[in-house]
Amino acid sequence: MQIQRRDWLKASGLALLLGWADISKGASLVAVRVWPARDYTRVTLESDVALKTKYTFVPSPPRLAIDIEGLELNPAVKEWVGKIKPDDPNITGVRVAQNSPGVVRMVFDLKQAVQPQVFALTPVGDYKHRLVLDLYPTAPVDPLESWIAERTQSNDPLSDWLNKQASAGQTNTKTLSNQSIAPSPSTPAATTGQTPAPSPSPPAGLPAPITDRLIVVAIDAGHGGEDPGAIGPNGTKEKDVVLQIALKLRDRINATTVKGSPMRAYLTRDADYFVPLHVRVQKARKVQADLFVSVHADAFFTPNAQGASVFALSHGAASSSAARWMAQQENKADQIGGMNLGVKDSQVQQALLDMSTSAQIKDSLNLGSAILREIGGVGRLHKPKVEQAGFAVLKAPDIPSVLVETAFISNPNEEAKLSDPNYQDSMADALVKGLQKYFERNPPLARKRST
Repeated sequence: MQIQRRDWLKASGLALLLGWADISKGASLVAVRVWPARDYTRVTLESDVALKTKYTFVPSPPRLAIDIEGLELNPAVKEWVGKIKPDDPNITGVRVAQNSPGVVRMVFDLKQAVQPQVFALTPVGDYKHRLVLDLYPTAPVDPLESWIAERTQSNDPLSDWLNKQASAGQTNTKTLSNQSIAPSPSTPAATTGQTPAPSPSPPAGLPAPITDRLIVVAIDAGHGGEDPGAIGPNGTKEKDVVLQIALKLRDRINATTVKGSPMRAYLTRDADYFVPLHVRVQKARKVQADLFVSVHADAFFTPNAQGASVFALSHGAASSSAARWMAQQENKADQIGGMNLGVKDSQVQQALLDMSTSAQIKDSLNLGSAILREIGGVGRLHKPKVEQAGFAVLKAPDIPSVLVETAFISNPNEEAKLSDPNYQDSMADALVKGLQKYFERNPPLARKRST
């Protein structure tokens, strides 16, 4: 589809002549939201009725043209042009005009070639009909490569170490990851009779690590983007406070060692955008995380419920009806956040997530107990033991994983605590202490994972 300048000017003139609200009497946009991220940029068009679309990608210069049938050009569309930020990694700008009677054309000027996914979502929660445009770079962002680049940009002492391993013969991020968690002579991998590979030297300024490896903790800030999570009585959004706690936890992990081994954090999301549940698990596996900690804020029907909780996965029945209900609520994230169910490999991805082992669940319970003991010193606990239920985000087959509910955002008093930087600091301190205690009792072993 070739976008002609003459046609664009004609359509723009028509829009100005007739007025944005009077072009047609079709569907009306309720809201337009843009969620830029390194992985992809999402654009959501929320309307009172379902929208029909056709789209074409033009490679040179890269742009995406989308024709939307039956859409009324109201002020929400006009104002949308200003929502594209200069630092958006994928979109330069957007143009909107009435292409023909009953059809609105949106043209995205892009910074790079993309693989667009365009899909519709039926009404759910507070949302009406949504048309979702996910713009994925043609060259996907590799979580491990991105994580190493982030360490370099932040002047992390480990960055030189990692780069030296890459220049010493590592040809890709997968082998770099295997090298960075090479087995030490004290691990079972060294008792097989084979000569172990030379371990990388520790970064300057850090003690010689006992395990000769980097400890990676994946931190998952729950919800994000289209999915606000629970909302407190005073309007506090779960997605915002858990991201703040996750960022504080990241900084503490990055400054921590366990018996000489450096710890580093990897965030499944570091800003306000949505990540499907199975993708969060995939990201953790890509960076070969040793642990996975998902940070949330609880909610219940009444404002009286209070206290922090820790959950692990359960293959069978949930440990309580409350735990089962909580898992059902958290597992709705993909519906609210907007997952493209038409992706071809979604069934394969789900099958992978069903491979969690009994050993993983046992380690998760040990991790959860270590964390629960520490956060019990920050405030009240909702339950004195780790609960279990079928949380989709905890279904990594080879990574001990827990979900931490930091407080009840539905309780006005605890909502205020969640927004308090002092409480966030205390919670982050307790979480990192729990991680340290777990690793002191369970030194990480080198293991290879299929990613």
